[in-house]
Amino acid sequence: MKETVANLLKMLSVLVMMGASVTDLRADDPNIILIFIDDLGWKDVGCYGNDFIDTPNINRLAADGMRFTDFYASGAVCSPTRCAVQSGQNQARIGITAHIPGHWRPFERVITPQTTMALPLDTVTIAESMKAAGYSTGYVGKWHLGQGPQFQPKHQGYDFSAVIAGPHLPGRYRVLDSDSDSQKPRVDQYRTDFEADLCVDFIKQNKDGPFFLMLSPFAVHIPLGAMSSKVAKYKKRAIDLNRKLPHPVYAAMVEHCDDMVGRIVDAVDEARITENTMIVFTSDNGGLYRRYDYRPAADDYVSTQDPLKGEKGSLHEGGVRVPLIVKYPSVVTPGSVCSEPTISHDFYSTFVELASGELPVNQTIDGVSLMPLLRNPKANLAREALYWHYPHYHHDRPASSIRERDWKLIEYLDGTGDAEVYHLADDIGETKNLVEAKPGRAADLKKKLQRWRTDVSARMPMPNPNYNSERAGEWWQIRTGKPVPSDNRKRFPATEKNKK
Repeated sequence: MKETVANLLKMLSVLVMMGASVTDLRADDPNIILIFIDDLGWKDVGCYGNDFIDTPNINRLAADGMRFTDFYASGAVCSPTRCAVQSGQNQARIGITAHIPGHWRPFERVITPQTTMALPLDTVTIAESMKAAGYSTGYVGKWHLGQGPQFQPKHQGYDFSAVIAGPHLPGRYRVLDSDSDSQKPRVDQYRTDFEADLCVDFIKQNKDGPFFLMLSPFAVHIPLGAMSSKVAKYKKRAIDLNRKLPHPVYAAMVEHCDDMVGRIVDAVDEARITENTMIVFTSDNGGLYRRYDYRPAADDYVSTQDPLKGEKGSLHEGGVRVPLIVKYPSVVTPGSVCSEPTISHDFYSTFVELASGELPVNQTIDGVSLMPLLRNPKANLAREALYWHYPHYHHDRPASSIRERDWKLIEYLDGTGDAEVYHLADDIGETKNLVEAKPGRAADLKKKLQRWRTDVSARMPMPNPNYNSERAGEWWQIRTGKPVPSDNRKRFPATEKNKK
């Protein structure tokens, strides 16, 4: 009872903040489904050039909608981007700049800042803004924005939530926080199949709409795990084509996600709400090449984003450029392509505009609406630049970055003074560092990046008095204050032993 009252009071406060009244709420706005894959890279699906993995449903989504070539995750790892999607803000404002709880190198050149350990409850989330516009809201899958029960989706504006944790294989994952106790996975059910079940049920129950549903599977995150029938297909294909990447189990995981997308699209079609439903497909950060700690193991080498440089945990293109597909029949021209630079926290403004809602009055919203691009893919958005701040060691050194139209600067924050400048229109692979050839451009981008960091109060690394070059490569855990255990992978089953 207390929880119900608390949630009601929070909802009323959101309405007041937005200047809305009950009479303002609408029931005839479009449904919105956000499919938010974990660690899926820019080149991991067919419609973005992958010729190894079968993704017919995702390809069909692109054929029926708009494919964005220059869309970016707000962060280089999961929690920062999830924070940006929920808040509409660049995550540097909130301080969720690393995956929660993160890890660190205590003997490196700099001490990296502590990340905020949960999305603050006073943040007006996208779900709360959609509820204020009269929407039913649902969340399924990985959350990763705070571990305490008080920080779960049901306390952040979601009417229905099923937070799921654990690896992908049957019997390995569990429901942590669910409003549907009667819905439990079958003993032989792969995780994305179960997540799809929950979403299909939500669509059926809310087909009279409007509704906002966010599906956030753990796939395709390591540890690798897929059903053996799919794995066998890709093992044979790898041998036939003499291909080492992507890993056959990873390829099977991507196909599992494709199956999930197909089921969501079919559920929308069966509910006869296709024309009035926007389906958005994207990823939380760039694709993974290998584990951050580089221990030798079969699943260390996962995928390649060639020609993009870098991977998850890096501010190079391979770490932040990701797929974005939007299907919305009443607005989007089928098969259209948009090359305007866009980013994850643009979803907030886009969805609220589509819902005829109001943005929070007392909360800065950094994203801009994508609706002009959905109507005309050749349009330009009115903003200066895109920014990233990742002051942590992971797959690269601490850094900040700015993209201003075709120009990009990466500035390292590890005390070395290193910087890189690229002209992406001519060098998508970031192969030619122009920092010395274009000193004026580099200085201008650095100035704008520094001004932005000041504006958002970005937390910065500090010189480390305990710097030890011989121990600089050691990884330690934030949660335990101890080194990352060398036998960490023993918790997970070997990919070769996956069950059917």
